Amino acid sequence: MKKVLLTLAAVAGLTVASQAQEFGFKKTDFIVEGNLSANTSNDKTNHVKTNSFNFNPSVGYFVTDKIAVGLDFNVGNNKKTTNVDQTNEAYVKANSFGVGAYGRYYFLELGSRFKTYAQLGAGYAQADGKINDGTNTIDVPKTKGFGANAGLGINYFVTPKIAINFGLTDLLSFKTSKLDVDGAKSSNEFNANINSFNNFFDTAKFGLTFKF
Repeated sequence: MKKVLLTLAAVAGLTVASQAQEFGFKKTDFIVEGNLSANTSNDKTNHVKTNSFNFNPSVGYFVTDKIAVGLDFNVGNNKKTTNVDQTNEAYVKANSFGVGAYGRYYFLELGSRFKTYAQLGAGYAQADGKINDGTNTIDVPKTKGFGANAGLGINYFVTPKIAINFGLTDLLSFKTSKLDVDGAKSSNEFNANINSFNNFFDTAKFGLTFKF
């Protein structure tokens, strides 16, 4: 009887250990991620409506147990509408699209379910829009740009195949953009959020990670 109990205990221990090892990534794993945000506001006092939508899907492949490379995309739409004279509506509308590549390194495990990573990314983006004053509509010239960023993130595994992704604030970022018109000059911007160690979650993005 004692031997049977010891055997069952050993099997149970191996089962728990193998299940614990399932929370994570390994070489040749594929991941699909996505961040989605949609906001609507209606200021009835000032007759202003605002709608925004942003979708950021990505795919990745693990070249080692700790390093993944991938592609990400971004589609966005924003519109602000103002009721000028209770009849005509003025609006400002902007559309955006972007595509980029990233490299990710998992460097710290906070328990079996939390996996912390650092990520470098670079990509291309463009945006255009329309402005309407209640009577006439004007096309906004297209803006094209390039950007790069370095940041941190955390995956929390809900199941062995599904994790919640916390994309924390970018520590470093650079972007350059230019209107697609003759004679336009480029605009450059560089940010070093060194103080972000004190407020990681101020600009966090939340999404889901699916492992295959």
